[in-house]
Amino acid sequence: MTWNEQFPPALRQIIMEVEKQIQPKILELKEIALENQARVLAAFRHAQVSESHLAPSTGYGYDDLGRDALEKVYAEVFYSEKAMVRPQIISGTHAIATALFGVLRPGDKLIYATGTPYDTLQEVIGLTGNGIGSLKEFGITYDQVDLLPNEELDITTLKEKLTPDVKMIALQRSRGYASRKSFTIEKMATMVQQIRQLAPEVIIFADNCYGEFAEVLEPTAVGVDLIAGSLIKNPGGGLAKTGGYLAGRANLVEACGYRLTTPGVGLEGGAMLGTLPEMFQGFFLAPHVVSQALQGAVFTAALLARHGITSSPSWDEPRTDLIQLIELQEEEAMITFCQAIQKFSPVDAHVLPLPAYMPGYEDDIIMAAGTFVQGASIELSSDGPLRAPYGLYLQGGLTYEHVKLAVCQAVHQVYYQ
Repeated sequence: MTWNEQFPPALRQIIMEVEKQIQPKILELKEIALENQARVLAAFRHAQVSESHLAPSTGYGYDDLGRDALEKVYAEVFYSEKAMVRPQIISGTHAIATALFGVLRPGDKLIYATGTPYDTLQEVIGLTGNGIGSLKEFGITYDQVDLLPNEELDITTLKEKLTPDVKMIALQRSRGYASRKSFTIEKMATMVQQIRQLAPEVIIFADNCYGEFAEVLEPTAVGVDLIAGSLIKNPGGGLAKTGGYLAGRANLVEACGYRLTTPGVGLEGGAMLGTLPEMFQGFFLAPHVVSQALQGAVFTAALLARHGITSSPSWDEPRTDLIQLIELQEEEAMITFCQAIQKFSPVDAHVLPLPAYMPGYEDDIIMAAGTFVQGASIELSSDGPLRAPYGLYLQGGLTYEHVKLAVCQAVHQVYYQ
């Protein structure tokens, strides 16, 4: 029996039609991957990456030539003066928190200009949780400006809130658990221009999680001063087992280095242990792997549209991150879809995901994540908070084939059984 013979004829026919329908978009994504791969390859050559750079360091990690070369590669690819790439950064939230605490000081104010940030950052800021160790506890104040109904920056309100103590304005590229669209690089360029007109000296930070290599430019190419992300998302290419990065203006990255380690050490310390081969090779593979995930998201959107299910972005819209929002409307459908993704994962396929509390989130979360690396969003996963309208967030996929197999099975179980 072939992989799709278990499906009813109607679903098999739709799958075939969808494959043909999305080919123009697939070719577009492959071209983006080619441009990004060329840029990554050039950066490897310019940094003169060699076998000696793959050797591990231990202890203090002083004079780690491999770490220095890796950070040169990241800096060039991400259009930055300097980058920090470290296994000591445990997640995207940690990378972002390092950026915020590294740059902001007591008495400074942070403004999120794209509305409420991703759930896990709210405890970092001090909006939720017990406040211990938060920006709020350190006397760093926070405000936010919600987007206008058309998802544009509310420049009028932002101007009103731009008091002299505002040191940083933050932008969240990806939608997170919000219903709004993720911001393309073109859109972010417009935002940066608008902010610069109001406050030329303010530091503009962007949460770049889920967005790396989805387009041929990154936020730092259009005027953002500092970006941060996780290596178990896009830039790790599915090989990095942990780590995060920051990239941008040299003085800002250096300040963040003092936060990650200690004053007097900064970027000069921090053993890479045995992570360098995975980080180098993962970053080299990342343009292709990200493209595979995006192609899977396009297929998913087109297949669901044939079943009357709204998802965002639609299959033919511009792509700027991994995330596909699926509006399932019903709790039961959301749970069944997630459980099907888990069932057709390479790891823990026998595990049945159920809604539960997760640290950093206000609502119960259901999460399907049968991944080789715990929490790796570049691998296929689906998750979301159990709250109306029961939006499920599907992301990642190391191969297009895996996304196709799993999503077809999920659609089969939800809508044909």
